[in-house]
Amino acid sequence: MLEKMEILDVDKVIEEFEAMTKDAENVQRETLKKILEENGCAEYLQNLGLNGRTDPESFKACVPLVTHKDLEPYIQRVVDGASSPILTGKPITTISLSSGTTQGKPKFVPFNAELMETTLQIYRTSYAFRSREFPIENGKALQFIYSSKQSKTKGGLIAGTATTNVFRNSKFKNAMKSMQYQSSSPDEVIFGPDFHQSLYCHLLCGLIFREEIQSVSSTFAHSIVHAFRTFEQVWEELCADIREGVLTSRITFPSVRSAMAKLLKPNLELADLIHKKCSGLNNWYGLIPELFPNVKYIYGIMTGSMEPYLKKLRHYAGNLPLLSSDYGSSEGWIGANVNPTLPPESATYAVLPNIGYFEFIPLKENVEEHVQGKVNDYFIYMEPKPVGLTEVKVGEEYEIIITSFAGLYRYRLGDVVKVMGFHNSSPELKFVCRRNLMLTINIDKNTEKDLQLAVEEAAKLTAEENMEVLDFSSHVDLSTDPGHYVIFWEISGEVSDEVLKECCNCLDRSFVDAGYVSSRKVNAIGPLELRVVRRGTFQKILDHYLGLGAALSQFKTPRCVGPTNNKVLQILCDNVAKSYFSTAF
Repeated sequence: MLEKMEILDVDKVIEEFEAMTKDAENVQRETLKKILEENGCAEYLQNLGLNGRTDPESFKACVPLVTHKDLEPYIQRVVDGASSPILTGKPITTISLSSGTTQGKPKFVPFNAELMETTLQIYRTSYAFRSREFPIENGKALQFIYSSKQSKTKGGLIAGTATTNVFRNSKFKNAMKSMQYQSSSPDEVIFGPDFHQSLYCHLLCGLIFREEIQSVSSTFAHSIVHAFRTFEQVWEELCADIREGVLTSRITFPSVRSAMAKLLKPNLELADLIHKKCSGLNNWYGLIPELFPNVKYIYGIMTGSMEPYLKKLRHYAGNLPLLSSDYGSSEGWIGANVNPTLPPESATYAVLPNIGYFEFIPLKENVEEHVQGKVNDYFIYMEPKPVGLTEVKVGEEYEIIITSFAGLYRYRLGDVVKVMGFHNSSPELKFVCRRNLMLTINIDKNTEKDLQLAVEEAAKLTAEENMEVLDFSSHVDLSTDPGHYVIFWEISGEVSDEVLKECCNCLDRSFVDAGYVSSRKVNAIGPLELRVVRRGTFQKILDHYLGLGAALSQFKTPRCVGPTNNKVLQILCDNVAKSYFSTAF
């Protein structure tokens, strides 16, 4: 007998969330206690002298703040199959690989059943708030999700990207069904071995079920933009497949072909309708609602390094709302978007106090508040003490520290967030930037957000020529004396030298950080350089990461290419078509 699928009780999920956030401080204490009780026998904690204590005060006194580098030796032993409890009480059987776009190589992060459960809790919470504002009928979701291969480590653990470990977990599919959120694509497409072929089939499945599609989503906004840029290239081929009922020969994998053959039947009427709709669009504006008339919203991570894609996404979306999904990382989750009506630029995330233990390092550099010692005319900056989840202040910026159920204790995530308000007694956070992603030569400090704002300002000049900046990255070039910033742009077509020179000057002027401006004025930092790369360069970077085993759904364009990321820097430098130096200072 078929088991009856239980539909998620949205009101109950919201009720539980409200109760938990009203009592966030106690829930945090209980969560820490639970983490330490479950993992107290782990070697890492045993060595720190907690001796069974589980209170926050003892925990903070005994356990140091750490980065991934500090934990690497322990994680490596887990990866190599050590049998004794090292970071967690129960054995870790799965390892997540981070996207690797920040540091140039993927990091290993423990993944376990508890982390899977918090993932589903986050999904259920944000879905509950989303469906209150944007109720969806029992239709299908066009999900541009891709699962890269899972492999085995030397010690026999399963290793895959965080998204792959989630998508391949049986609980994920059941959770999606309970949310009436079923993908329009069969598993063979999602788990297909070639993402180009999977993407084509995702688009084809979406068109076949066009009337039933209720939402369009992916892990990141970049993947949705990438999908519809691809649609612009292949739409006539998709129409031909639907007209003939025969799948294009570009799809070569037998498992994918046979799954698609079950869905694809000759449909002349549908092919003609799609052809007519595409032919009638002006520069593809409003493409998504034209193709999928019953879509309620577009969903994915749209904050941080995804913000530069919002302009293009809005172009495709027409009047459809863009909803930013939840806040987390390969290391663990932090908060859910419980205010789905806010535009992505204003998105906030309410912290779930039972999914981990959270601390926050204040980043306000206030000399009176923080202890500083003056030695030989240099300031020694003592980092302020972290504060608890309910002790943060509205309007202040913090670096997040997480303690998870998967063996990370007082782990510096490297994210900077701003407290925008509170949901009951749990803070609502806005993602600001990655703390370590910075352009800096001497006293200048420019974050990823500063870079994005500079690019947006300068890109207005190309927009006047009806050209768009498709993607961008940056690099600090210290091979020159003085060192200087290099910005890489990929543009949709030819732009005159005159305009690009002005773009270069505009970029230089748009970095308003006082340290940068004063250094430029005295030539302690050299003129900014704009390098325009050939079309397809950022696709080569994407292919490079996919070749390393990254999943497309987890890919983020590296915005600042550091010295350790040689291969990406080489791809960018090998594809420079034009180069300009600023004359702004």
